[in-house]
Amino acid sequence: MEKYSNLTIKDWAVEDRPREKLVKKGVQSLSDAEIIALLIGSGTRNESAVELSKKVLKSANNNLNELGKLNIRDLTKMKGIGEAKAITILAALELGRRRKISEIIVKKKITQSKDVFELFQPTIGDLPHEEFWILLLNRSNRIIEKIKISQGGVSGTVIDIKIILKHAIEKLASSIILCHNHPSGNKTPSSADDAITNKLKNGAELLDIQVIDHIIVADVEYFSYADEGKL
Repeated sequence: MEKYSNLTIKDWAVEDRPREKLVKKGVQSLSDAEIIALLIGSGTRNESAVELSKKVLKSANNNLNELGKLNIRDLTKMKGIGEAKAITILAALELGRRRKISEIIVKKKITQSKDVFELFQPTIGDLPHEEFWILLLNRSNRIIEKIKISQGGVSGTVIDIKIILKHAIEKLASSIILCHNHPSGNKTPSSADDAITNKLKNGAELLDIQVIDHIIVADVEYFSYADEGKL
């Protein structure tokens, strides 16, 4: 096997350098491994930056969504990935996630359950713990505000109905959409999910506020109470 001495991108042939390839052909021409190689800058004594990047991707089943779920400890378990490289990779993935959120928020009006899923999935889809959020809407189903209500553990989080309704009243919301995640990846609602949905629906109706949906985000899938006729 050919040996490398901490081979950096500058040591590669010009036509093989991701930076030069990007300038010449555009960023879309780069593979995921080449983009990660640009981020980490160098490989190890025995493998190039691209080879190391391929190893990083392989650890996440060559799936960027799965890679985004890893933490610093997970990444630094791989030979050649120190804390600095791990931080760089995670920061880049987080930036991409925030860009996606920003692009979606521009779409102010909610017309279907998929709109809600696409708004929340980048925020809570990859989390190892449960979070409960609400989306406050005006009479035209345009977003007033997106609010995090609580954060819990792997199997649940505490929800205070009074706090949710207080937010809705203060913002003069006409309707509310509930949303939380299932870290297990199972999108099926639990009996506790059903109970809190019904309590919130009944409580909100007394204030002339509608709960129009409850979305459960389970990685890249979701469950909609409205779509399934459970509201």
